[in-house]
Amino acid sequence: MSEWTECTLGDVVTLQRGYDLPSRVRRQGCYPVLSSSGTTDWHAEYKVEGPGVVTGRYGTIGEVFYVAGKYWPLNTTLFVSDFKGNVPRFVYYLLKLFDFKKFSDKSAVPGVNRNDLYPTKIRLPRDRETQESIALVLHSLDDKIEHNNKLIKMLEEQVQLVYDYWFMQFDFPDENGRPYRSSGGKMVWSKELKREIPKGWGAGTLKDVADVVGGSTPSTSNPNNFSTGEDSIPWITPKDLSGNADFYIGRGRVSLSEAGRKEASLHYLPEGAILFSSRAPIGYIAIAANEVTTNQGFKSLVPYDRAYTPYLFFLMRSLVPYFVQAAGITTFKEVSGGQVKRTPLIIPETRILHSFEKLVAPLFTLRRQVETETRELTAQRDFLLPLLMSGQVTVAE
Repeated sequence: MSEWTECTLGDVVTLQRGYDLPSRVRRQGCYPVLSSSGTTDWHAEYKVEGPGVVTGRYGTIGEVFYVAGKYWPLNTTLFVSDFKGNVPRFVYYLLKLFDFKKFSDKSAVPGVNRNDLYPTKIRLPRDRETQESIALVLHSLDDKIEHNNKLIKMLEEQVQLVYDYWFMQFDFPDENGRPYRSSGGKMVWSKELKREIPKGWGAGTLKDVADVVGGSTPSTSNPNNFSTGEDSIPWITPKDLSGNADFYIGRGRVSLSEAGRKEASLHYLPEGAILFSSRAPIGYIAIAANEVTTNQGFKSLVPYDRAYTPYLFFLMRSLVPYFVQAAGITTFKEVSGGQVKRTPLIIPETRILHSFEKLVAPLFTLRRQVETETRELTAQRDFLLPLLMSGQVTVAE
C-alpha cells in the first residue's frame, strides 16, 4: 500500500504567472492560448512546454485546466512551472479539489496570490506509480465523457442540418425523393406569414399544434411540499437548464411531494413535452424525458401529435430572438402564455412531419442514451474524485 504523506502545496508544485499576449500581436496557429476560463484562442507560438496545468489568477477563479502539449498561458492565469517529480495529471486532479476562491482577495476584481496558496496543507502519495494509477482511473472517465460530448455535438449538428434543409430551405424529399424546392416544387404565397411556403403547407400559430402550459411553485415555507424520496415528483426550474447542453431532462435539483404538486395546481407534462423558459432568462429549451412538472418560469408545449416534437424543438430554438424581442424592454423580461400561443408558424404537411420524426428518431434516441451515460459517468467521477485523491479509496478497491 502506498504511503500518503502530509506536506504543503509549495512542496508539490511551483506556480508561475502567465504571459501577456495582446490580441493585436496574435497569429493564428496550433497552440492553445489559455485564460482563466480555459482555451480562448490559438496562436502560432507557444510559451510553455506541455503537459501543463493552468488555473485562474484573476477573473474566473477556481477552474483548473489540463494541457497535453505546448501552450501559452495568459497573464490572467497561474500555471505549474515545476511539478517537482509529481505526475502532471495527478496534480491536475489535486488542484481541481483545491478551494482557490477561499484565497481570492477582497478587491473589485477577484484575484489569487500564489504565495498565499503554498502553505496550504495537503496529503498525497509520494510514489509516481500510485499517482499514475489514480490519474488513470479519473482520466479514463473524463476521456469517455469528452468522447460522449463530441458525439452529442455531432448528433445535434446532424439533426439541425436536416431540420434546416427540410424546414428552412424547403428541400424535404418530394414524392420522387428529390429535394422539393430545388427540383421546382411549387411554392405559394401565404398572406398570414407574408412569405412563400410549399404548396399543401399551412399557416397558423403555436396553439394550433400544441397546448401551451405554464408552471407554478408551491409555498416554500412548507417543507412538506418538497421531497427527496423515491416518490418525489420531478419539478424543473430554469436553473436546471442553465449551462445544460442536453436535449432531454427528467429531474431537477429540487423535487416536489404530491402535496406540493396539488398545492401549486400543477399538472404532469408528458414525456416529449418541450420545456421553454419564458423568463430569467428566456430561451432555455429541453424535452421532457419522462413526466415532469415545472415552476412558473416555463411555458411548455405539449404537441397534439408526438410527431411534432422534433420539429417544434428546433423551431422554438430558432424563435428565441423573436421571444426575447416580444418580451419588451422591461426590467423583468417575460414571455406570456398568450404571446407563445399567438406565435405564427408554418404548419408542414403531416406526411412531412412524420417522415422527419421517423428519420431523426434514431438520432434522438442515441443522443438520449449518450446523455444518460454521460450524466452517470460524471456522477461517478465526481463521487470518486475526492475519495481517490484523499486515499479513502484505492485503485485496487
